Amino acid sequence: MSDSNTEATICRKSIVVPVTTEIIKGALRSAQAEMERLLQRTAMSPVIREKQDYFCGLFDRDGRLLIGTKLPILGNILAPVLERFPIADMRDGDVYWYNDPYLSEGGVSHTPDQVFVSPIFVDGALVGFTHSWAHFLDIGGTRSGSTTPDATEIFHEGILVPPVRLYREGVLNEDLFRTFARNSRFPDIVVGDVRAMIASVELGRRRMIEIFSRFGIGPAHLAFDILIDQTRNFARKRMREIFRSGTYKFAELIDTDGHGTGPIAIRMVMTAAQDRLVLDATGTDDQTRGPINFLMHPSAVQMIFGIHMISGHPEFMFNEGLLTLVDEVRLRKGSILQPCFPASLGQRSVTLARVMSACVGLINVAKPERPQASSSAYSANKLRGTWPVTHTPFLKTLAVAAGQGARHDSDGPDAIYFLSQQNYPVEFAEQNYPLIIRCYAINRDSGGPGRWRGGCGVIREFEMRSETASVSLRMSNVEWPAYGVEGGLCGRSGRFTLNPGRPDERILPSLQDGVILRTGDVLRIAMPGGGGVGHPFDREPEQVLRDVTAGFVSMESALEEYGVVIEPETETIDLVATLDHRSVKRWPTKLFHRRHYFDPRSWWDEADAATRNEALPSDT
Repeated sequence: MSDSNTEATICRKSIVVPVTTEIIKGALRSAQAEMERLLQRTAMSPVIREKQDYFCGLFDRDGRLLIGTKLPILGNILAPVLERFPIADMRDGDVYWYNDPYLSEGGVSHTPDQVFVSPIFVDGALVGFTHSWAHFLDIGGTRSGSTTPDATEIFHEGILVPPVRLYREGVLNEDLFRTFARNSRFPDIVVGDVRAMIASVELGRRRMIEIFSRFGIGPAHLAFDILIDQTRNFARKRMREIFRSGTYKFAELIDTDGHGTGPIAIRMVMTAAQDRLVLDATGTDDQTRGPINFLMHPSAVQMIFGIHMISGHPEFMFNEGLLTLVDEVRLRKGSILQPCFPASLGQRSVTLARVMSACVGLINVAKPERPQASSSAYSANKLRGTWPVTHTPFLKTLAVAAGQGARHDSDGPDAIYFLSQQNYPVEFAEQNYPLIIRCYAINRDSGGPGRWRGGCGVIREFEMRSETASVSLRMSNVEWPAYGVEGGLCGRSGRFTLNPGRPDERILPSLQDGVILRTGDVLRIAMPGGGGVGHPFDREPEQVLRDVTAGFVSMESALEEYGVVIEPETETIDLVATLDHRSVKRWPTKLFHRRHYFDPRSWWDEADAATRNEALPSDT
C-alpha cells in the first residue's frame, strides 16, 4: 500500500472530536494574527505600518484556503504560482513572488500589491502553503507612488513581476532582488518591506508545522475539511434563503475614469434556479482609458457575498468554503471588470467599491425585509514633493475615511477607511511630512437620513509647508452618492476644495493628478457618507437630538429631513410640534433612493439612462 493510501486510511479512521477542530481553528487564527503583526511591526513603509494595507493567509496541501481576509480582493492567490512551478519541483525554503495582475488573472489587481508564497514541508512531504500580501509604497512608474489617475496603461504603474522564484531552498536570488529595488524611488523602504514579508511567510510556515506536529498531518487535514465544510454549508444555506428561484437585477454607477468617460455602469443579474446560482455581469460597460479598470477574479465576488453571509457569526472562518457560493460567475472580456492588457488598473478600488455596492443591491432586491444601504468609498490621495532643507523627496499617502451604509437594525459606521485598515494619525503626518493638519472632524450631515442613519464621512484639512508639492486626488460617490434603502435617503457627496474661504478658493476634480500646492495652500477633503435605511421620520426624536448635539446632524437637517423640531436655545425637543410636522410632511418612498426614489426596475432603467446622459436631474 502506498504512503498516500496509508495516510488516507489513517485519516478515515481518525476521530477528530469537535474540541480538537476548535483548537485547530484557534491555532490557524493565531498563526495568521502573528504573521500580520510581525509584518506590520517590521515593515518600513507607512502604508504597511500605519495604514495596514496587508494581509496574510494559509492554504492546505491541495491549495484550498484555510484562513484568508475580509478584503474582497482575495483573488487567485496561489494558482499563478502553481501554474508556473510544478509542485514536484518545489523545495523546502522556496519562496515565490509576483505582482502582475494580468498573468495572475486577478491574483493581484494592481501592481503595488506584492504576493509572496512559500510551500510547507514535513518529513519531505508537501503539507500546505503560506503567503503574505501587501501594498508597496513605490515600485516605479510614471509618478511617485506608482498609481496615478494619469495612467492610461499598466506600464505607467511600475515594474511588473511575473510569478518567479525569489528563494531556492533558502538561497536568495540577489540579482532579481536588486533589479526590483532599483526600480523604486525609495529602495531602502522596498528592501525592508520585502524582508518583513519573507519573515511573515516563514513564521506562518513554522506555525503550520507546529500544528501538524501536535495533531498529525492526517487529523489536521481532516479538521481542515470540517472547517471548510462548516463555512460552506452555513453560507450556502443563507445564500439560498436570500436568492429564491427567480432573477434579480441591479446596476451601480461609477462617477468617472478621470479621462472623460463617465458615468460607467456595473450591471449584475443573479439567476437562481434548481439550487444553482449564476451571476452574470457581462452587461457591464466597457473598460476605460483611465485607471479605474478592475481585473476581477470570480473569487472576489464570492468573497463579497461570503462576508455578508457569515457576518455576525465569528464561529465561521474566512476560508475556501466562501469561494463556491455562486455556482457560475460570468464576465465579459473587454469590460471594466475584465479589461484587456495593457489597460491601467491603479485606481481599481473605485470600481471594487461599486462592485461591493452592486452585490449588496442584489441582496436588497432579493430580500428587502433585511435592507442594507450602500457605503461610500474611501479617498486615496498622494502628496509628493521635496523637503525644504535637504531637498530629498517625500511621498505621503492621504487616506481619508468615508461613511458606511446603515443596516436594517443599526446606524452605519462613521469614519471608516476600508474594513480593518487605518487612517494616518495626525501626529504621524505632522512629524513625518511638511504639513500641518488644520481640521480633522466629522463631515456633518454627510450620512444619509433614515430610521437608521448612514455613517458620516470626515473632513481632513491640511496646510502645505514645503516650497512646492503636487497632489493626486481620488474621491468616489461625488456624482452618484451611496444609495439609501427602504425609505432611507442617499448619503451626501464629498468634494476637494483648495484654499477654502479665500479669494482663490476653487473646487477640484474628483479624479486628477498633478495639482500644485505651494507654501501656505490649504487642501480640504470633505468625505461622503453612507446611505440611510428606513424613513427618516421613523427615527426616534431623542436619537436625532443626540446626533445634533454630537455634531453628526445639523439643526436644519433635523427639521427638514428628520421632521424633529428642536428648540435651539435649550436644545430640547418640542414633541407636539414634531408629531404635527411629521404627520403633515411625511412623503411616500420606494426601495432605493439616490436623489430620487426608485423601485428595482426603474433603478435599473435609471442606470441605462445615466450612461446615455438622460438621468433625472438632482434634487439635492
